[in-house]
Amino acid sequence: HLQSLPLVNLVNASCATLEVDMSVPLGVAHAAGLPITAAPAASDKARRRNRRKELTEEQKQEIRDAFELFDTDKDQSIDYHELKSAMRALGFDVKKSDVLKVMQDYDRAGTGKISFPDFSEVLKDWILARDPREEIEKAFRLFDDDGTGKVTVRNLRRVARELGENMSDEELRAMIEEFDTDGDGEINLDDFASIMTGDT
Repeated sequence: HLQSLPLVNLVNASCATLEVDMSVPLGVAHAAGLPITAAPAASDKARRRNRRKELTEEQKQEIRDAFELFDTDKDQSIDYHELKSAMRALGFDVKKSDVLKVMQDYDRAGTGKISFPDFSEVLKDWILARDPREEIEKAFRLFDDDGTGKVTVRNLRRVARELGENMSDEELRAMIEEFDTDGDGEINLDDFASIMTGDT
């Protein structure tokens, strides 16, 4: 797997640069042009199941950083507008109704604001509700910018260039060959999913 490391590194670097959260796995940020839909309302059973799962320390820190960034008056709570901005910064394409529902559910004191613990609970549920396969498909589309259903040398060249990596076509072809299971010289979605999940 000598060539696999450069391709995995290129994919990881691309996802990081495009604010794709690899630990979710692959939460594609709104800024990358591929919005994440709001998490569906979870049943009590689903909420209990999600609570058993834990966020990574990095995800917890991203939630805290977003809260602190958008708590513009530094009163340890955020209002509707700050909440909407913070959720979008974390990659969720929220609608007004989504934000109003969160405010209604968590603004128990009727102040028009929610605290960090409540914000963190909401985001934890939403992050854990993400569909990993859907996130992989969104990340794949970042590479497959021409919509062919395959990642080609041309696609990898573009991504490498965007990341400031100077790689020859020979190096890019070698990277593709490492993961190209059907031998067509391109990476399909299943090959890409294997790269992303480490299942190679």
